[in-house]
Amino acid sequence: MISWREEFALGIPQLDEQHKKLFDIAGRIYELLKDEYAIDKYDGIVELIEELKDYTIYHFKTEEEYMESIGYKKFFTHKMEHEKFVDRITNVDLNQVDENHDAYLLETLDFVVKWIEKHILEKDKMIVAG
Repeated sequence: MISWREEFALGIPQLDEQHKKLFDIAGRIYELLKDEYAIDKYDGIVELIEELKDYTIYHFKTEEEYMESIGYKKFFTHKMEHEKFVDRITNVDLNQVDENHDAYLLETLDFVVKWIEKHILEKDKMIVAG
């Protein structure tokens, strides 16, 4: 199960809410993947992947604006990590989703969730630490 945990809280309400939304989208992808009664998951999966891409870009923009507003010293390296992640999810091969739903999607989802968790705990927590 993919879900937000309290350990991810930064204490910055706007960023915490956006992080929760990222987990929500990933959880919806997982639920659709595991829905054994869904006959053709392709359209729903593609829609959710697009939502994840769009919301991630929106969230990173918000987070980067916040970092700039507080003069965060590691802004540029943090922003570069965001850019690498966006490149990865932007290059999700939607043909692979259609041809091999489960394996490809689980691999992609695993990457996304692990990256978000690690990024929040190791990088975003540094924003509030100063």
